[in-house]
Amino acid sequence: MGNMMYAYVSHPDTAPNISKPPSFDPLIGFENGRKERTVKATREELDQARIPLEKRDYCVDDFMAFMKCRDGNFPFVLSKCSHEKHVYEECEYQDFVLRMKEYEREKRLLERQKRIQQKDAAEELGD
Repeated sequence: MGNMMYAYVSHPDTAPNISKPPSFDPLIGFENGRKERTVKATREELDQARIPLEKRDYCVDDFMAFMKCRDGNFPFVLSKCSHEKHVYEECEYQDFVLRMKEYEREKRLLERQKRIQQKDAAEELGD
């Protein structure tokens, strides 16, 4: 609810568009660069394992390990595969946290850009 209020009512001009990629350079503020996120599995492996499209994110490797454990230990999935499930769910949570941090970063950079533009416009009127 808070994001909707921010995006549509109080600050519609500085709310990031979630359907588009970030508008700023992803390395702004990172002097040493950022760790690149990669997936070990190839598209052919994902197709062969019949991984659904909604599961093909950065955690697909952990999901495949969980599914392999689940297939190998079927009746005892809860007791035998709890570690793999936990690793997958932790990866999904960390991915969610990272996406929220990227959203907040984009929002703050848009607000900063707006403040700079307002300051420049005020200086031009003052001259």
